[in-house]
Amino acid sequence: MPVCQLHGAAVTTVEGIGSTKTRLHPVQERIAKAHGSQCGFCTPGMVMSIYTLLRNKPQPTMEEIRETLGVKCLLCLVSQGQTETSGKEKLLPLDPTQELIFPPELIRMAELEERATQTFRGERMTWISPISLDELLQLKSQHPQAPVVMGNTNLGLDIKFKGVVHPIIISGFRVRELFEVTEKPEGVCIGAGSSLSTVRSVLEKCVCSLPAEHTQTLAALLEQLSHVAGEQIRNVATLGGNVASAYPNSDLNPVLAAGRCSVVLQSREGKREVPLDKDFFVGFGKTVLKPDEIVLSVFIPVSRKGEVVRAFRHAPRKENALATVNAGLRVWFEEGSNVVKEMSVYYGGVGPCTVSAERTVQQVIGRPWNEATLSDAYRALVDEVTLGASAPGGKVMFRRSLTLSLLFRFYLHVLQHLKDTVRPPSNVCEGEIPSEQLSAVERLPNIIQPSYHEFQDVPSGQSEQDPVGRAVQHQAALSHATGEAVYCDDFPRTQGELFLSVVTSARAHARITHIDVSRALSMPGVVDVFTADDIPGKKFRSFTGIDEEILAQGEVTCVGQMVCAVVADTKPHAKLASAAVKVHYEDLPDRIFTVEVGGQSGSGGEIQRGDVTKAFQEADHIYEGEIRLGGQEHFYMETQSMLVIPLGEEKEMKVYASTQHPTMVQEAVAETLGIPSSRVSCHVKRIGGAFGGKLSKTSILASITALAAWRSERPVRCVLDRGEDMLITGARHPVLGKYKVGFMSDGRITAADVRYYANAGHTPDDSVLVIEKILLHMDNAYNILNLRGQSAACKTNLPSNTAFRGFGVPQTPWLHCGCASSCLTKNLYKETSLTHYKMEFDPEVLLRCWEECKERSELDRRRLDVARFNQQNRWKKRGIALIPLKYGVGFAEGFLNQAAALVHIYKDGSVLVSHGGTEMGQGIHTKVQQVASRELDVPLSMIHISETSTSSVPNTCPSAASIGTDVNGMAVKDACQTLYKSLEPIRKQDPNGTWQSWVAKAFLERISLSATGFYRGHDLYMDWVKQEGRPYAYFTYSACCSEVELDCLTGEYRTVRTDLVADIGRSINPAIDIGQIEGAFMQGLGLYTMEELKFSPSGVLYTRGPGQYKIPAVCDVPLQFNVYLLSGSHNPHAIYSSKGVGEPTVFLGCSVFFALKEAVAAARSDAGLSGPFTLHSPATPERACIACGTRFTQMIPETETAQPWALELP
Repeated sequence: MPVCQLHGAAVTTVEGIGSTKTRLHPVQERIAKAHGSQCGFCTPGMVMSIYTLLRNKPQPTMEEIRETLGVKCLLCLVSQGQTETSGKEKLLPLDPTQELIFPPELIRMAELEERATQTFRGERMTWISPISLDELLQLKSQHPQAPVVMGNTNLGLDIKFKGVVHPIIISGFRVRELFEVTEKPEGVCIGAGSSLSTVRSVLEKCVCSLPAEHTQTLAALLEQLSHVAGEQIRNVATLGGNVASAYPNSDLNPVLAAGRCSVVLQSREGKREVPLDKDFFVGFGKTVLKPDEIVLSVFIPVSRKGEVVRAFRHAPRKENALATVNAGLRVWFEEGSNVVKEMSVYYGGVGPCTVSAERTVQQVIGRPWNEATLSDAYRALVDEVTLGASAPGGKVMFRRSLTLSLLFRFYLHVLQHLKDTVRPPSNVCEGEIPSEQLSAVERLPNIIQPSYHEFQDVPSGQSEQDPVGRAVQHQAALSHATGEAVYCDDFPRTQGELFLSVVTSARAHARITHIDVSRALSMPGVVDVFTADDIPGKKFRSFTGIDEEILAQGEVTCVGQMVCAVVADTKPHAKLASAAVKVHYEDLPDRIFTVEVGGQSGSGGEIQRGDVTKAFQEADHIYEGEIRLGGQEHFYMETQSMLVIPLGEEKEMKVYASTQHPTMVQEAVAETLGIPSSRVSCHVKRIGGAFGGKLSKTSILASITALAAWRSERPVRCVLDRGEDMLITGARHPVLGKYKVGFMSDGRITAADVRYYANAGHTPDDSVLVIEKILLHMDNAYNILNLRGQSAACKTNLPSNTAFRGFGVPQTPWLHCGCASSCLTKNLYKETSLTHYKMEFDPEVLLRCWEECKERSELDRRRLDVARFNQQNRWKKRGIALIPLKYGVGFAEGFLNQAAALVHIYKDGSVLVSHGGTEMGQGIHTKVQQVASRELDVPLSMIHISETSTSSVPNTCPSAASIGTDVNGMAVKDACQTLYKSLEPIRKQDPNGTWQSWVAKAFLERISLSATGFYRGHDLYMDWVKQEGRPYAYFTYSACCSEVELDCLTGEYRTVRTDLVADIGRSINPAIDIGQIEGAFMQGLGLYTMEELKFSPSGVLYTRGPGQYKIPAVCDVPLQFNVYLLSGSHNPHAIYSSKGVGEPTVFLGCSVFFALKEAVAAARSDAGLSGPFTLHSPATPERACIACGTRFTQMIPETETAQPWALELP
């Protein structure tokens, strides 16, 4: 929303509806007490979405709530409002009389202010807001190239992401004629400035008031409007903007065109009404509008008797995603017959603009509506609507098959309509629609079912004050909900502060011949431009013993590699100047993007047990295959952010960073500047999500930012835009897995040989450690006595891939691809065993998880239900899969399993705890508070954690590998026990005293009220030469059963139900742990079924934001999601018998993948396709649909051999 457009408006933010200092709003209180936040970065948005809904509809339905939140992206899933607190605590009531009112002074200002044109001038553009249509048309005549802006949903993106500059922008926001709505007997005329939400309301009213036969087009538009973007976008995006922008994926334009709609265009010369048909859209973003014309209104006619209109769309995510292909289709029958009189078929997403299938329509007009007619239409459509192999957007075969599938779906809809509306139907309908075909017109299930969370019981006899094991609210939940939580970029701007912007490589492999910074240095506000030559200390960082350049020196090896940096007084100035830096290149040969092209070479490892060769010779059956697992963007809500402040003496630097590893940042800055680490302090208040992505690259960015502060002697801030972040920081490693499995006829696996090839990117980063962990987890929960694994980290000319939640384990589900589920069950670890690296463990808890999940999910009964469903339905199929997990917790590098803490008790009895872990949403601060509360025997309210700082706790280890609470909790426990013991003489002297009196007395008696704590973790190791070790402190176990329903015509699916049983030992905080389990599962669901990183053939990342890269949203959560914490599990290797919880269940997202594969197999059987098949990950709708092998996908001819639009990774 442009600020200029808000002149005279009242803006309510999350801070305005409630505060911890004054009074909470009921929405804020509920989301906090229902454990509805983790990192908290997106919580204010959740709060305001629900607040807005309640202001508009005080008694919303569950469907309205779901729709409001349905487009919110999820990485850390929040609990679904099922909480113990709701029945035990009094919650604030929702009282509409206490809500904010519109400021009376703004009403008076609007009444008294003279209505006149408003003009706002900036450095590069002028905003003009006229008040009359005549004035608007005059401005458009004077400035024909100036865009007319309403919702700014298109133009704003062009300005922000494409660098488009318009010297003059004209706003039609105050022109009343653009918002007029007129209802006529022949249809409804809607002003072009009407928001899509307004259009939706108008159409709903018309549908309710008109006879059903007149509402076909209106209802079809309503169907599409419910899927266009999200509620916030629909509230500002306009009908006229949608038409005039002529976007090829527009959901409305195909329906408007098919529905005989028209637009009224106006200029100073007059009005003209133009049909919205094939001649209106003339190219990408182009229409017949003249430069001085505007869209005044859109006319939507009522449908005629015998006319049927439908709208369809398919998108990569269920909601808030641009359509891959959409369609508007209309047919009009001769009265009393099924002979087609008129027909229109329009598609979006298969050309540069909305496409009309005219030749296909001609095959139908004048003929009866039956399968023979439509069969001819399908053949004509294949020839008419084509896409080249290099078509923008890719997915060529899929998109073409969708045009056929949607036409088939329309055919069945019309048959059903004729049967239901025409009497007698026998005169019109040629036979009944087979019942199994009806699934093509039925929607996927979308009704949310009650979900269940099962906590563990607190031991009987535990003190009420002891919070361990209880569902304690997140330490910062109220701050999250009120917007008071401070993140790195929330720190106020300091005097003289500068902003840094990096310049990145535009080539994948090239020699830098010259960097021209002259133009950038001459631009307003620019203070400095520097390169690697200006670094006074080390010019590289070392990760896993291998160097990585901070800024490129002489050569670039991927698109997105940082080359130099620009420092300016503001962010816009820095961004403009960085774009003005000209880097001259000389391309180098042999660019490598995939592991296949790279010869699958690189650093790697191998591990083996048993005689694999002999076991294969003795096997009854051998199955070989491969699976490709795509990468995954971290997509933390808070992008890479840091602020570096030079302190002015002794070369001291203070760094505020959003990092998982403060010590790494501290050391990186010190080494880059050539100063001791003691002169640098790194501070982390909280992180808005990380998932492993704020380790290595954060230290490099902090080094660059610190250098800017060092050179300028002024504070410097660096906050990456989303696109920059995705381009620079890397992702989860794409992996190619090749496997060979030998098994006996009774299902016993006798041998397995697996090779993994990970796409490391252009530098090693953590790749070697990732492929090692892949090998250590390749057995998962299965006891395979003859097992061999090899792995390689392959260097390519793509951005370096890095640590990601799960750290290699999610890339290991190869075994499930090659074996039937019944076969796998026979091979679970059954008794105390050695892993393939000779670490002993007892699988008793693993088997309990398996059996309990099998029972809780009613697997046996539901398998029969799935088989019955698949038999009865041709175009919808179901699948169900049960997946076990054995996950090792800890760093195999033993020195990383340590932590320190510092605990202060102040004279008033309050306690300040500092430890080495960083709070990024996993609840470590909350759990550490619970530990301190138990050990000191004081209420949680007396314990405070302010930040993580290298000044308070030095030499911290990364908050990763799910051991943050394990090690830091133990360190805090150690410090608290020291303090509690030091107070023992005081307690004995005054046994009836209070905590405060004991502390006061201790101070008077000069007893230290400060203590350090330290925890020396387990001596973990892995000897790769001997192929044995103890790389993990312990294992955590889980099992997950998921059921999906698949639309075979589009590949779209719904997760109907998920049951997850997790062993987390004795939970310190079950509410936080369940949130972590759910969030990790959803991230895994995204990895295995949704998220795709797309690179151009020259190595440029296409997917640089939420528009192109889709992560799971609320609408993707299983309709029923049950989580059970296994009871009776103990763990002597971690604090209070708990277990790490943050990472393991990412892997269990593959239960959805394998359920989808089962559903695809059922579809293939119906299509006459038998035998094994390959389904790569992610199992996107494209892959699932093509794998189904329907007659529509089989009708699409092979595309010509040409360079594809995107690379196929790994």
